[in-house]
Amino acid sequence: MLLHLVHETRYAYSPTVESAHHVLHLKPASHAGQQLLSHQLTISPQPAQMHELPDVYGNTRTFFSLHTPHEELTVVAESVVSTLAVPEASHALAGLAWEQVREQFRYQAGGAYDSACEFVFASPYVPRDEAFAEFARPSFSPGRPLPEAAQHLMARIHSEMAYDSDSTDVGTPALDALQLRKGVCQDFAHIMVACCRSMGVPARYVSGYLLTNPPPGQPRLIGSDASHAWASVYCPLASDAGGMRLAIGQNAGVWLDFDPTNNRAPGEDYVTLATGRDFLDVSPMRGVIRGGARHVLDVAVTVTPLPEPG
Repeated sequence: MLLHLVHETRYAYSPTVESAHHVLHLKPASHAGQQLLSHQLTISPQPAQMHELPDVYGNTRTFFSLHTPHEELTVVAESVVSTLAVPEASHALAGLAWEQVREQFRYQAGGAYDSACEFVFASPYVPRDEAFAEFARPSFSPGRPLPEAAQHLMARIHSEMAYDSDSTDVGTPALDALQLRKGVCQDFAHIMVACCRSMGVPARYVSGYLLTNPPPGQPRLIGSDASHAWASVYCPLASDAGGMRLAIGQNAGVWLDFDPTNNRAPGEDYVTLATGRDFLDVSPMRGVIRGGARHVLDVAVTVTPLPEPG
């Protein structure tokens, strides 16, 4: 599927901002399920400086500075992405119980390093708390294959929590959202990540987008017309996974995505923007300003399909 993305961010400041430094995570990733074909940033007022750098997780960050006074700031990110339906991998992992994964990521002197181990630990927006483990346990029954446990957890978050855009904000702790049993996609993703980590399983936060208008006959998903978020769970491959092990790489594992907001696995109608430990690692835009004690923020996202070439 060929998708055209427009992500527009507008700030109105009062009083005037004298100078500002910002960092963006607005350039979609390229991976097995998607390819970035084009990307353009339009920023007003014109930045005095701007450059790109990859972060530690491979996401592209754009830094820019504004040295002239301004009362408004507009950032428009426009991209074209080609997406594919990723083949179902869970059949190759069916024999791997979640306890085996937990044991693999427990510290052992002289043990082999796996880069996924970083996603077992607490992070600023995803703390360790017994409440997450308590919520997770009904899904992580003894001997249950990890993909099956993660899917069960996703379905429970979807059914036991209410989507309510007025219940939380960007700074709401995941534990508060769990206790409220309501929130938005960011909260649902953080809760799923926290639950998996509480059971000793690596999990990460994914930011991205959904197709705004689905094909005829398909339901409109929650989270379209805005940035979206979901969780990704690391599943080491079973020893009989054959060629899939070689295709995935030296860690012999695969990240499987789960969207608890919509209770489904992301497909070709999803676009991955960035991945990290939690929202703080991949927030679309943040920065430091001098002045502008008050501001009004307006964000608009549109994801539309384009005709396939040829």
